[in-house]
Amino acid sequence: MASILALAPALAVAQGAQIAFGALSHDASQPVEVTSERLDVDQGDGTAVFSGEVLVGQGDMRLSADEVLVVYAEDAAAGSGRIARLEAMGSVLLALGDEAAEAQRAVYSIDSGTIVMSGNVLLTQGPSAIGGERLVVDLDSGTGTMEGRVRTVLQPGNGE
Repeated sequence: MASILALAPALAVAQGAQIAFGALSHDASQPVEVTSERLDVDQGDGTAVFSGEVLVGQGDMRLSADEVLVVYAEDAAAGSGRIARLEAMGSVLLALGDEAAEAQRAVYSIDSGTIVMSGNVLLTQGPSAIGGERLVVDLDSGTGTMEGRVRTVLQPGNGE
């Protein structure tokens, strides 16, 4: 039985899985650069909406989406321009190093250094992939948790 398991890839299914993100350790104090087809600003509520092939860069981290809502910190009205969080919607792709994650939505809370991705999340780390409904990444510690019917394919060793 053990030899049969060693020969065939296994599907791991769980409710939650801890994940190491070596490459996702990141400096959230770096400037954020955003490129898009359109920008709408609402000074009344302190937000800006970037839409159309949105690309966000911060250091080595890259994020792309159909639309990104930028929510400025409360002290931004005093001229700081500090961003509190980014909310990406539609075909979200987050990449840092050789790790990438896809989802339908992502919220990047800059002060806490966390990214929460949701909606058919697929994380690839080199040749490995893991999927679930929600991925919470702590950029300061380089760790994450995949939640909600976690799926991964485990590649067995060559038996030597």
